Amino acid sequence: MIATVFSSGHRGWPEMRSFGLQVLLGRWFMFFASLLIMSVAGSTYIFGVYSTDIKKSLGYDQTTLNLLSFFKDLGGNVGVISGLINEVTPPWVVLAAGAAMNFFGYFMIWLAVTGKTNKPSVWKMCLYICIGANSQTFANTGALVPSVRNFPESRGSVLGLLKGLVGLSGAIITQLYHAFYGEDSKSLILLIAWLPAAVSVVFLRIIRVIKINRQPNEIRIFYNLLYISLSLAGFLMVLIIIQNKLRFTKTEYIGTTTVVVLLLFLPLAIVIKEEFDLWKKNTNTNVESVEENHNSSNSFQVPECNKQETSCLSNVFSPPERGEDYTILQALFSADMLILFVATMCGVGGTLTAIDNLGQIGHALGYPSESTTTFVSLVSIWNYLGRVVSGFASEIFLTKYKFPRPLMLTAVLLVACVGHLLIAFPVPYSLYFSSVILGFCFGAQWPLIFAIISEIFGLKYYATLYNFGGLASPIGCYILNVKVTGNLYDKEALRQMEAQGLKRKDGEDLTCTGFHCYRMAFIIITAAALFGCFVSSILVVRTRRFYQGDIYKKFRDGVKKDESSLEKSPKANAALGLTEIEAKSGSTEVASSEAPKGQPN
Repeated sequence: MIATVFSSGHRGWPEMRSFGLQVLLGRWFMFFASLLIMSVAGSTYIFGVYSTDIKKSLGYDQTTLNLLSFFKDLGGNVGVISGLINEVTPPWVVLAAGAAMNFFGYFMIWLAVTGKTNKPSVWKMCLYICIGANSQTFANTGALVPSVRNFPESRGSVLGLLKGLVGLSGAIITQLYHAFYGEDSKSLILLIAWLPAAVSVVFLRIIRVIKINRQPNEIRIFYNLLYISLSLAGFLMVLIIIQNKLRFTKTEYIGTTTVVVLLLFLPLAIVIKEEFDLWKKNTNTNVESVEENHNSSNSFQVPECNKQETSCLSNVFSPPERGEDYTILQALFSADMLILFVATMCGVGGTLTAIDNLGQIGHALGYPSESTTTFVSLVSIWNYLGRVVSGFASEIFLTKYKFPRPLMLTAVLLVACVGHLLIAFPVPYSLYFSSVILGFCFGAQWPLIFAIISEIFGLKYYATLYNFGGLASPIGCYILNVKVTGNLYDKEALRQMEAQGLKRKDGEDLTCTGFHCYRMAFIIITAAALFGCFVSSILVVRTRRFYQGDIYKKFRDGVKKDESSLEKSPKANAALGLTEIEAKSGSTEVASSEAPKGQPN
């Protein structure tokens, strides 16, 4: 259909160029670029695949390897720096910085593991992996935050799709690694050094904030993208199961990876179709899309403080109404943020503790070693499903039934308690069900938490507040995993050794067997999750009137205001066809002779 339109008439080539530029400049292609960036932004999730190479190549013991793992988690969750940078710079700066950090961190690790440099000291390795992992927060901030701003009335769907692909990225990168390098696991480190950086660099100038009229069929487009995403997840799940049973050759990996790449690029067909429909509509109705001025929407409030000649701290404890744009300090010192932070610590911290210990839990409960791979695969797939289901379902319930997202978060925390109890009081095969429940609940919490932050505190400083919300994860995990679960496991392991008349030697590993190893720890984690439910229910009560109203009204009013201003402006009556886009790209060879130029962005 598209080819037929452009093949007729003497202006076929100019119109094709006009349409091509509209695709590249449109917000749907921008969202597609964000999907690709997020699909390779989960290198921290596959640390277990190459950690053995680090341990053997550099002669580390388990304690040193755990130290590296801690710095990996630290870097992957401290994203406030990327958020603050995003407040004063365009998204491409954040993505460029993240790409540089990603390549530097993991490339230095690869050089050390392959012996191409002298063996670095432990602190240098910790620094390298922290920098490499921290680049993930830059990719998340640079791609996710502009996407939420470009689709404010579909933020649940946007968050579900993007965060869902992050959950799948570990499986995607693993397939690409086998296709590129076969079984050379050291080369996996090289892959995660250059691939995420390359994808971010390719789309540097595509990712930006765009202000445009909301399409009536917007939710249908997101559903089509969801179906493709589900197909990718289903294919990967089947692939993982088959690969656990059979040994693939490199040629077979190349074949299956080709299918994965095709599914990743399939949304481009939807993007081209939707942009073509918009192109025809804009050509016929002379409606111009206006790109948002980034500097006005993405800057600190310091100039406002200068205008009022008052301190920026003077209104910290006088926040605006919920849904309006809070300043960073107003949000951080608000009771709503404190409540959400505590609920996230209890919920995400508990589920992440269970996921991190699945292998040892299975060993303690007598599951075969092969089951560990199955547990990890189940968590990965259900983590993805939790993210997309919570994102889309919460959007439907909110728009149709005024069902508040904090209430859905409370329900997710309550369901997670079932998974924790199945570990504390195990029955045959209960760990399989627990992996499914906890993987789903872990994934489901993130889109809800990030959507709640955007709805209550506004989008102006969302980049920083979004990353602040993520800080609750490592804090909760440190308390529940290291201080609670780790200490109780070691205590039970020592008790078992003493019961056998053995004495632990220096440097000897502690191994615990039986259901007592994790029972008390997960009873405590269950209690923490229940406390998180209680705290989250307080947020439900506090925000019930806010969610009963029309929380997206101001975005629709803003669109109407822009439309009316465009109609009154004599320079804004040009069609978004060849003339307008060529004006944006600097071309004047055709535009100057056929129509007046539109306003520059």
